[in-house]
Amino acid sequence: MKKQKGFSLIELLIVVAIILIIAAIAIPNLLRSRIAANEASAVGSIRTLNTAQVTYNSTYPTVGFSSTLAALGPGSNCATPTSAGACLIDNVLGCASAPCVKSGYTFNVNDPTTTGGIVSAYELHGDPTAPGTSGVRYFCSNADAVVRTAATSTTTQANCNSATPLQ
Repeated sequence: MKKQKGFSLIELLIVVAIILIIAAIAIPNLLRSRIAANEASAVGSIRTLNTAQVTYNSTYPTVGFSSTLAALGPGSNCATPTSAGACLIDNVLGCASAPCVKSGYTFNVNDPTTTGGIVSAYELHGDPTAPGTSGVRYFCSNADAVVRTAATSTTTQANCNSATPLQ
């Protein structure tokens, strides 16, 4: 009788079971890492938008702050920036139609306050596109440039002001 070479069914099942156990441990960690990366990107984007708003306000004092992200973006031509296309941010954050989506978060300018025809205040919002999957926290900021976070959407200025400032 010849001795057969190869793996037995039991040996193959053990290897498959070990691979499944490793995958069960690794996949949730990878998902948490992706959420953390998306949230870090959202905070960076909010800070970039705050800087762009301050620059826009300084460059176009007769307009004030921008009431849309599109006005902060590239517009049609960055050779000659205007108040309608200031070229302060890229076309991902300064998309033509709000809300703008980047790294699992949607960004928008809410509640621009106009005083005498000049936008005197703004509020930025970064909300996860798929709460719990693309991100867990909601981010907002206003003209004081403090990035705040909350566990639920901060769609109004009062909610944003009461949210927890990031450390």
